[in-house]
Amino acid sequence: MNSNKKFPTQEELQKELQEFKENLEKKYGVGIGIRLDNVSGRNVSPDTTEEDIPEPQDTFDLKFDLKPKDIKQYLDRYVIKQDDAKKALAIAVCDHYNHVRECHENPDAADTDYSKQNIVMLGPTGVGKTYLIRHIAKLIGVPFVKADATRFSETGYVGANVDDLIRELVTQADDNLELAQYGIIYLDEADKIATPPNIIGRDVSGRGVQIGLLKLMEETEVDLRSGNDVASQMRAAMEFQKRGKVDKEVINTRHILFIISGAFTGMEKIIKKRMHQSRIGFNADVASQNEDAAQYLSHVTPKDFIDFGFEPEFIGRLPVHVVCNELEVDDLFYILKHSEGSIIRQYENAFNAYGISVLFADCGLQKVAEQAIEQKTGARALMTVCERILRNYKFELPSTSTSEFVVTADVVEDPDKLLHQIIEDSVYNQNTISREQVRRYEYQFNIDHGLEIQFDEDATDAICERVVSQEKTVKQICDEILSSYQHGLNLIKKNTGQTSFTFPKQVVEDPDPILEQWIRDSYNTKR
Repeated sequence: MNSNKKFPTQEELQKELQEFKENLEKKYGVGIGIRLDNVSGRNVSPDTTEEDIPEPQDTFDLKFDLKPKDIKQYLDRYVIKQDDAKKALAIAVCDHYNHVRECHENPDAADTDYSKQNIVMLGPTGVGKTYLIRHIAKLIGVPFVKADATRFSETGYVGANVDDLIRELVTQADDNLELAQYGIIYLDEADKIATPPNIIGRDVSGRGVQIGLLKLMEETEVDLRSGNDVASQMRAAMEFQKRGKVDKEVINTRHILFIISGAFTGMEKIIKKRMHQSRIGFNADVASQNEDAAQYLSHVTPKDFIDFGFEPEFIGRLPVHVVCNELEVDDLFYILKHSEGSIIRQYENAFNAYGISVLFADCGLQKVAEQAIEQKTGARALMTVCERILRNYKFELPSTSTSEFVVTADVVEDPDKLLHQIIEDSVYNQNTISREQVRRYEYQFNIDHGLEIQFDEDATDAICERVVSQEKTVKQICDEILSSYQHGLNLIKKNTGQTSFTFPKQVVEDPDPILEQWIRDSYNTKR
C-alpha cells in the first residue's frame, strides 16, 4: 500500500455510510441515524495521510493533594447550600483519588482490597447535582462525561451502548488513555433505569442497562473500537492494510469514578413505609406530616434502592449516597447575586457585546427568584425567567442610543412597559441608574469598612439631582459627602457598638454638622 495514500474525503465516507445506513434500514426499519464527525475520536481532514494520525497518548502525571475541605470551599463558590452533599462528595472524591494516586505511584497497591467510592446522588431537578460534579472534575483536572441514562439500552438492542461512555471519556481526554482511566462518568436520570415491578419479559432499557453498567463500575477492559462504529472499523481496516495487524486499543475502568443521579420520585414513600411500618393509625400520619421528602431521603438504604427497582449487585457498587435538598427563594436570590456561575453574568456579557451596561438591582433579583421558584425546576428556572423578561430588551436596545439600564422589580413585573419607558424617557432611565448606583455604593462601603449605611429616599433623590446638575458620578458625589464619615462612624461604633446608620437628606446637603452631632451623642451614651 502506498504510504502516502490519503484518507477518503468527508463526502466519500459519507456516501459509504449512507449506503450502510440504507442497508440497516432495510434490515431493521427506518429511523437509523449515522453521523461521521471524525475517525475513532481523532480529528482528521481530507488532507490527512495515515502517517498524520496521532498515536494515542499513554502518559499522565497524576498529582492529587487536595483535602476534603479544599474541595468543599471550591464548590461553595459555585453551588449554594447542599453542605452535607458537598462534604460527602469531597470525602468520597478524596478517598478515590488518593487511592488512584497510590496505585499510580506504586502499582503493587492496585492488588490490595479496595471498594471504589462510586456515588449515587438523590435530589430534585435544578439543585446543582451536575454542577457539583462538573466543577469537581474541573478542579482535579480529569475528563468528565455526562449522559442521560434514558439514552442507553442493553447491548445488541436499538439505543446507545454503555461502553460508549468510556469511549467518550477518551475523546474528552484528547486520546490520553491513562488520563481517561482516571476520569469521571456522570449518569443523570438514573432513576429511569429502575426496573418497574410489573415488567414482563426482558427489560432492555432498565435491568439490561444496569447489568451493562455493573460491568463498567467494577473493573473491565473496554475496546475503543466499537463493533457498531463504522468509522473506527474503516480505520482499523486501513491500519491492517498498512501494518498487517491491528493493535487492540482498550481502556481499563478500574479507576474511573462513576456517579449516578436522579430525582428518585417516590423513593421517600418507600423509606417512609420502612421507617414507620411498626407504627399504626394516627401517630404514623402525624410523623409523615412533620417530615419532608428530603428528610426521608437522608435515611435511604441499599434495600430502599432495591425496592425502588435496582438490582442488588448494581446498587452494591454505589456505596456513597448523597442527598441534595430542594432550593428556596432566598437560595435562588443568593445564586443570582453571589454565585461565580450566576446566569446574570451571561446577560451582562450579552448586552456588553452591544456596548450596553445592564445592572441588576437586588429588588429585581428577588422578583426573578420568586418567579423562578414557582416553576419547580430549581436553579434551571432562573434562565427561563430571565430570558422571558429580557428577550425583547436584547432585541430592541442595541438599535437605540441606550447605553445603560437597570433590571428592577418593575422590569421583572412588566418588562414590555418598562422597556418603552427606558427607551423614551431618558430622565427616568438616568434616575433609575443613579439610584441603583447609590445602593451599590452603600453595599461596597459595608464591604470596605464593616459599616452598614443607607441613604433614605429623600437623600437618594438629592444625590440623583446632583448627578445631573454637577455632571459627576454617584461615587464622586458620595465620596465627597462622606469624606470624613469613615473615621467618625468608627468612633461612634467604638462608643456605642452601633454599626448601622441611615443618612437623611441633611447629610447630603451639609454632612459635617450631622456627623458632629452624632459623635457628641455617642459620648453621652457612653457615659
